[in-house]
Amino acid sequence: MLIVGKKTLPTETLKELIAWLRANPDQALVGHAGVGTTGHISGIFFQTETGARLQFVPYRGLSLAMQDLLAGHIDLIIDQAVNALPHVRNGAVKAYAVTARSRLAALPDIPTVDEAGLPGFYVTSWQAIWAPKGTPKEIVNTLNAAVADALADPGVRARLADLGQEIFARRQQTPEALGEFHKAEIEKWWPIIKAANIKPE
Repeated sequence: MLIVGKKTLPTETLKELIAWLRANPDQALVGHAGVGTTGHISGIFFQTETGARLQFVPYRGLSLAMQDLLAGHIDLIIDQAVNALPHVRNGAVKAYAVTARSRLAALPDIPTVDEAGLPGFYVTSWQAIWAPKGTPKEIVNTLNAAVADALADPGVRARLADLGQEIFARRQQTPEALGEFHKAEIEKWWPIIKAANIKPE
């Protein structure tokens, strides 16, 4: 994920952005794709971690939020790199940080949140392939091996990297590793969701 802002924001770094947000409580408009989405929950996490007070603006999809960010109608979005990178590359928006421990191969000039002054603000939008409960283990293992082989293909890796997608290491591509990662994500995000009183819509 990337923390991106409209081109006319009076800040150039994440530290400056946080200081500006704190000095202007309830002024910044943060777009997201609806209540409970990754962008919304990460915005709440950002607000909590920075001590800023933000106004959240729900949209019927992040592409509509991005249109308003490009037009200068809202101030910030925390968005998947795959969506934001084209606009960062052409200079239409400001990229403040990558919400990960390492920089993106696709745009290595964008600092991580640790480097930019908000250590530990890790937010990932990840994908996995699931099978129905009770699927035989040999079928799960066959599917897993096929996906892992596809993700090892140099052409696939290059294309995903260009889109700003990071691929987990092979040892993390097992059903067991996914289960552990999924559990850790629930343990991290559920208290934030509960404290914000976010309900399914």
